[in-house]
Amino acid sequence: MNKLTKIALGAVLVLGLGASTATADVAKGQKLFAKKLKSPCGMTGAAMAGKHTQYEWQVIHEDGELAKEIKTICPNVSDADVKDSYIQHYFDFFHNFASDSGNVPSC
Repeated sequence: MNKLTKIALGAVLVLGLGASTATADVAKGQKLFAKKLKSPCGMTGAAMAGKHTQYEWQVIHEDGELAKEIKTICPNVSDADVKDSYIQHYFDFFHNFASDSGNVPSC
């Protein structure tokens, strides 16, 4: 019985961690950028993501400053374009296409 309980709790933990990382998406971040930020920023997704390295984007995100950084780079962006629900998607997009990633987005 004890072994079964440990296996069940382990499975719940793995599923819980998997679900939290699956909620954000690079493709969704790219779509959000194209829809919400491309015009106000006046630059492509490649140019925006290339403003920082992957490590720099990660530090900005971990410090909770991603929305502020987006507004610093793009002063014409409104608060509605950087809602909390978008931030993780933007981060995934910027991190995946950062200046040192070697990846180039299509937007």
